[in-house]
Amino acid sequence: MGKVPRIRQGQPNCLSLRRHLRANLTPAESRLWTKLRSKQFRALKFRRQHGIGPYIVDFFCPAKSLVVEVDGDVHAERSVQKKDKERERYFQSLGLRVIRYNNDDVLNNLDGVLEDLLLQLS
Repeated sequence: MGKVPRIRQGQPNCLSLRRHLRANLTPAESRLWTKLRSKQFRALKFRRQHGIGPYIVDFFCPAKSLVVEVDGDVHAERSVQKKDKERERYFQSLGLRVIRYNNDDVLNNLDGVLEDLLLQLS
């Protein structure tokens, strides 16, 4: 396994927001978290609502330099898509890969999402 890049920590002033988001996961985030937490998925450590630079990501796996985002319907809007692309460029500049799943897939086809995530990690 190669060296894991050092990722810039989230901004300290966002700590209370990250705590709030962790305590109030969306139903889709909560459902996915039940499968990712405590190294249940491929013995990989995932963090939820993790700060990276100026952003907060839904899930982060440091060992795989991977960001997993769970997107609701709002991400179909053009203005939000533009912001998502900016975020992705920032993460890619740090050597991170971003995988996105929509809420419906996580809620209605969690096994398929986990299977895809496994393929993405291979």
